[in-house]
Amino acid sequence: MTVSSSFALHATDGSARTGAITTPRGTIRTPAFMPVGTAATVKAMMPESVAATGADILLGNTYHLMLRPTAERIDRLGGLHRFMNWDKPILTDSGGFQVMSLADLRKLTEKGVTFKSHIDGSKHELTPERSMEIQRLLGSDIVMCFDECPALPANRDRIAESMRLSMRWAERSKDAFGDRPGHMLFGIQQGGLEQDFREESAEALKAVGFDGYAIGGLAVGEGQEAMFGCLDFAPSQLPEDRPRYLMGVGKPDDIVGAVKRGVDMMDCVLPSRSGRTGQAWTRRGQVNIKNARHQDDPRPLDEDCTCPACRNYSRAYLHHVFRAQEMISGMLLTWHNLHYYQELMQGMRDAITEGRFATFEVQFHAQRAEGDIEPL
Repeated sequence: MTVSSSFALHATDGSARTGAITTPRGTIRTPAFMPVGTAATVKAMMPESVAATGADILLGNTYHLMLRPTAERIDRLGGLHRFMNWDKPILTDSGGFQVMSLADLRKLTEKGVTFKSHIDGSKHELTPERSMEIQRLLGSDIVMCFDECPALPANRDRIAESMRLSMRWAERSKDAFGDRPGHMLFGIQQGGLEQDFREESAEALKAVGFDGYAIGGLAVGEGQEAMFGCLDFAPSQLPEDRPRYLMGVGKPDDIVGAVKRGVDMMDCVLPSRSGRTGQAWTRRGQVNIKNARHQDDPRPLDEDCTCPACRNYSRAYLHHVFRAQEMISGMLLTWHNLHYYQELMQGMRDAITEGRFATFEVQFHAQRAEGDIEPL
């Protein structure tokens, strides 16, 4: 028997919410941070290591997987979960954002987008129907509608045109998705920073009806102040009884600010990308392990952290292996960053449940203001 997917809201504290998304492959505790597994892997991490950090769900990338190794090959090999050895839920994006970033290599029409591969220059077409087919072949638990996402800043006419095209594509995505018990389809709200366009988009999506709703078109160059300004109204325009997903965010303070404003799910490459470039995220802010101040420091990155990098290795060692360009550097720092992000999410879930989110937020910013601990 197929288990249905559902969302339950457990507690609220102001606009902040905590709850759970139930899927056949497991429960996703919200607010949730999704590590990004672009090409069927979270870079520098084994799947079981990602799970050990507390992650309930990963994000896979439709654009990259359709090009290499192809969705059809993954389907023949048993689907994305088996292919990458991850038995928990997977959300796949639609490919729209990546295609947008190709700029001169793409051509946009009402039907969809034709583009040239960044890998070999081969020509491809991505439409709402093809995006749904790819995500079905991958076996995604949460599927995203195909949308068009303009970079900001953009004028109102461009934003309106793009948003309305995305709403037409949302209807086609819903039709192409069909009836798939145990799988969820999320619509994507667009409209830039314009409150009236966001409202129009939300109403169009609600008329179609989706299992969840994403807030798209942010974290594309507008800055944190503008993003928070949009989040002051965008989440409340979406249904209260469905999960709300802010796409492509972000830094820890972005995440806390988004949860404060009613967001349930987020994803970003930042913790893994930072780990590979010698950057560690801690309660007191960012640590640049490549700096010479760490070369003789026997202390851990964060004395309160229980990840393997902090339990077993010193800052001096982490500095050394980064400078020596050893692979273990990216592995340990990425593990630490993902562990920190998941601890942050658990801390917010607990604070919302206990009605003390405002205190949590004050303490979060106070710790970061203290800065990194001084070297010996």
